[in-house]
Amino acid sequence: MTRLLLVRHGETLANREFRYIGSRDDVLSEHGQSQALQLAEALSILPVAAVYSSPLQRAYHTARPIAARHGVDVQVTDALAEGRFGLWEGLTRTEVLARSTQDEQWLRAWEKDPSITPPEGESFEAMRVRVCAAAEHLAQLHPDQTIVLVSHVGPIKVLLCDALGAPLSSILRIFLDPATISVVDWRQPHPLVRLVNSHVHFGWEQARWIKVR
Repeated sequence: MTRLLLVRHGETLANREFRYIGSRDDVLSEHGQSQALQLAEALSILPVAAVYSSPLQRAYHTARPIAARHGVDVQVTDALAEGRFGLWEGLTRTEVLARSTQDEQWLRAWEKDPSITPPEGESFEAMRVRVCAAAEHLAQLHPDQTIVLVSHVGPIKVLLCDALGAPLSSILRIFLDPATISVVDWRQPHPLVRLVNSHVHFGWEQARWIKVR
C-alpha cells in the first residue's frame, strides 16, 4: 500500500471566478501563496517520502514549501498536469454557454460523456488513463510509503473516481476547493479513499461554498 496525499494547488485569481484554467500557467494569488505555507505546516507531521508536482507553476509553487519541510526536492511529472480545456480555457461555464449554440451543445455533451473532449482539449477519459498510470507507477516506486502529489482539480477527481470504483461521469459530482487535501491508500485491486476535500488546516470557514453566521 502507498498512501497518496492528493493536494490541489493553492488559489489563483481565475479560481475565484470558477474559470476553466486547464493548461494555462496561472500563478498563485497572494492568498494562494499563504495557503501553500499552511499546507506545508499541516503536512509536516506526516512521514512524507517524496513530493511530486504538476509542471504548472500554480502546482509547483504549492509543492515547494511542502517539499522543503521534508528536506526533499519537488519531482515534476507531466502526468499530474491539469486537463486541457482547449478553446474554453479562461472562460467560465456561463461564458461558454453564451458563446454559440454549438458551444452550448458541446459543453452539455462533454458534461455527460467523459470520452468527449472540449474543442482542441482533452477528455476526462484520456486524463484518467495518464493520471492513474502515473499513480500506479509511483506506488510501485514507493511501496509502504506516504507521498504527496500536488496537482489540479481534474486529475485528483479522476483518481478519486477510480479509487471509489465510480463511473467517470461522477467527476462533476465531486467538488474540490483550492489548497485542499484528499487521501487515497493506493493498493490493488481495491484502493481505499480516506479523505476528500479537507481544508481544516486553514479553517473550513474559508471554503468557498460555506456560509458562516
